This record gives sequence, structure tokens and C-alpha cells, in this order.
Amino acid sequence: MFDGPVQRIFPGVDMDAFWVDTEYALDAYVGAAPSTALIASVEAELGYRLPASYVALMRSHNGGMPHHACCPAPSRTTWAEDHVAVDGIMGIGRAKRYSLAGEAGSRFWIDEWAYPAIGVYFGTCPSAGHDMIAFDYRDVGPDGEPRVVHVDQEWDYRITVLAPNFVSFVQALRPESAYDDEG
Repeated sequence: MFDGPVQRIFPGVDMDAFWVDTEYALDAYVGAAPSTALIASVEAELGYRLPASYVALMRSHNGGMPHHACCPAPSRTTWAEDHVAVDGIMGIGRAKRYSLAGEAGSRFWIDEWAYPAIGVYFGTCPSAGHDMIAFDYRDVGPDGEPRVVHVDQEWDYRITVLAPNFVSFVQALRPESAYDDEG
């Protein structure tokens, strides 16, 4: 049960129901709680200080697939008219395929897929790499509080701001049913 700091950081979010721990999620995303040394090492490797709210969430559950996996977008994306889908949030580490410094971590998307080097790619989308969610540090520098953006490879890596920070991003996540045509 989530109480204490993580629940207070994300008011209005049911942290007990935040993650969907499928076998795939546990295999590809979810790692052990990161130590202070691991966090510092990953930050040094990536060249950015990770948001404190993100670090706190990863210390309670290090990566995974969010239960509410749709985030409103201010304009059309290749995914939908009014939102993006987020199928995974990378944890802090190197061991899991989808961890920040893992095999398909942040540097992979920049080095192998030519995503713009704007910060840290931390969220995967169901498009198999054709769009990603990132911490955008361009306006705040490597130690600042980044905004959360959607980067759309299909539209020439178009960057769309989703939230001013990670807390707002998590609070904005909605169930897929919120975007059903009949709902």
C-alpha cells in the first residue's frame, strides 16, 4: 500500500492502482529499487539530474506499465486526435531492457533511432519506437526541472509538450476508456 511520501507527491493519483504488473512488465521494465549510488551513476551516464518526483516513484516501484496509459495532448499526434498512449515507464537502472541505461534505454533512442538529444527518454509508446515520451531539459539545463514531452518520429520528430513536470504528467494519465468514441 502506498502512503507517505509517494502518495503525497502525486495527490489525486491512486498509487495502489497505478501499475499493471503483467509478466511482460516485470520482465522488461520493473527492476529492484534503485540505490543512491545507482541513481547517481545513471544520472552521470545520461548527463541529467532526474526529477525528484520521478526518483521517488522509481524507489517505490522501479519502472513498469501504468494502468492509466493515456495522456491528453494539446494537438493531434500520429496516435490520436487528442492524446498519446504510454505503454511503459522506464526504471532507473541498466538490467532491464527498458530501463534508462538499459539495452533500449534513453541513449538507444538517440543513438540508434536519431531522436533529438533534448534530455532523457523515459516513456515508451505502443508504436514500437515511432514515438516516445521524454524529459525535455532544453529550457532548464541538465540540473533543472524538465517538462514532459511527446516526440513523434513519424512526424519528423515533432515535439509536443504534455506537462510542465513529471507530477503533472502522472496526474494527467487517464484510462483508455476516457478516449473511447462512445464514452
